Amino acid sequence: MPEGHTIHRLAADYRERFGGRPVRATSPQGKFADSAALIDGAVLDTTEAHGKHLFLGFGRGEWVHIHLGLFGKVAFGDAPAPPPTDTVRLRLANPGSYVDLRGPTACALVTDGEKAAVHDRLGPDPLRPDDGPDRAWARVSRSRSSIAALLMDQKVVSGVGNVYRAEVLFRHGIDPYRAGRDLTRREWDAVWADLAALMREGVRNNRIDTVRPEHGPEATGRPPRVDDHGGEVYVYRRAAMPCHVCGDAVRTAPLAARNLFWCPTCQRR
Repeated sequence: MPEGHTIHRLAADYRERFGGRPVRATSPQGKFADSAALIDGAVLDTTEAHGKHLFLGFGRGEWVHIHLGLFGKVAFGDAPAPPPTDTVRLRLANPGSYVDLRGPTACALVTDGEKAAVHDRLGPDPLRPDDGPDRAWARVSRSRSSIAALLMDQKVVSGVGNVYRAEVLFRHGIDPYRAGRDLTRREWDAVWADLAALMREGVRNNRIDTVRPEHGPEATGRPPRVDDHGGEVYVYRRAAMPCHVCGDAVRTAPLAARNLFWCPTCQRR
C-alpha cells in the first residue's frame, strides 16, 4: 500500500497536469460511470491529500475521494491518450495529458460533508502544514499499545506505513515494542519532526530514503540497495542482514498483520 508521501505527490501531479482546466472524465470499467458523467467537463480546481486519502475538488461541493489500498495504481501520460483498457476505473484527460486510475479500494464522488467525515476519523498528517504532534501525542502518551502499532494506526498518525514506521524508530533508537505511554514528549517530538522531514523528501524524490550520509553506500563502500521499493533504508525488508550501524542481524516479526523490522542492538528497550 502506498505511504503518505506518494499520495501527496499524486495530489501535486494531478494539480500540475489538470488544475484550473476542464477535464474529460470517463469510466471505461463502468463502476464510476454515473459519477464520471457528473464531473465531465468540470474544472479541477483543487487537490488535497490526507494520509493515504486523495481528494480531487471540482467545485460545487463535489470531490472525487480516492484510496488506492493494496492494488490501486495511477498512471499519467501525455496526449494523445491511447484507448483505455476495461480495467480503468477513472480516466481524466485534457488536450495535453491523461491519467488512468485502476484498482482502487475507494473511488467515490462525495460532498463537502462526506469529505469532512473522512478527515475527522483520520489522525494528523506530518505532511499537512496545519497538523502538528500535539493531537497524536495526546493518544500516544496514554496508550499501552506498542509505538510500532500506534504509528501504523491511521487514527493516531495519518500517512505512515510500514517503511516509515520501521525506519523512524530505528533512526531514534526506539524499541518498537515500547508502549506509547513510555515515550517521553521529547522523543515523540523528535519522531514527528523526523517523519515530516523524511516524508517531504519522499514527495520530492518519489522514493523513500532514510539512511544518513555517513551510513550510505558511498561512505561505507557497501553496494547500493536493490529492491523494488527503492531507496536506502536501515532495517525495512532487511531481516537477517547486518545492521548498517552496528553489524548485528536485523530482526523481523509479525505485528498487527504486518512485518516489523528492527535492530535489537541499536533499538534496545
